[in-house]
Amino acid sequence: MIVPALLFWFRWAAMATLATGLILAALNGYLADALMLGRSSGALGHAMIGIGMWLGILLWVNVWFVIWPAQKKVLGLVPADDAAKAAAARRTLLVSRANTALTVPLLFAMVSAQNLFGAS
Repeated sequence: MIVPALLFWFRWAAMATLATGLILAALNGYLADALMLGRSSGALGHAMIGIGMWLGILLWVNVWFVIWPAQKKVLGLVPADDAAKAAAARRTLLVSRANTALTVPLLFAMVSAQNLFGAS
């Protein structure tokens, strides 16, 4: 079945994106300030990148702890009755839509941090 393999790569792509983003922020010295939304430095760029980081963390949590467990039920990879599969399918649909919708503000926050506020 190809779907479990696709979901495997989807999950690990989310993990790689989160990990590389946090590593990059740490290497550039703004990880803590960004996660605190620029409160320690007052840098608006760090606040914006922090908003993007928190949205990315939320998307990652949704993929790993909501979408994937529900998809396992829907695909029959774990035992579940028909009612549980139907509920899992609905949950997956709604959370996946939320992730898609949150991508736009995430991208805006990340791009605006550099281009509007000059975060380094």
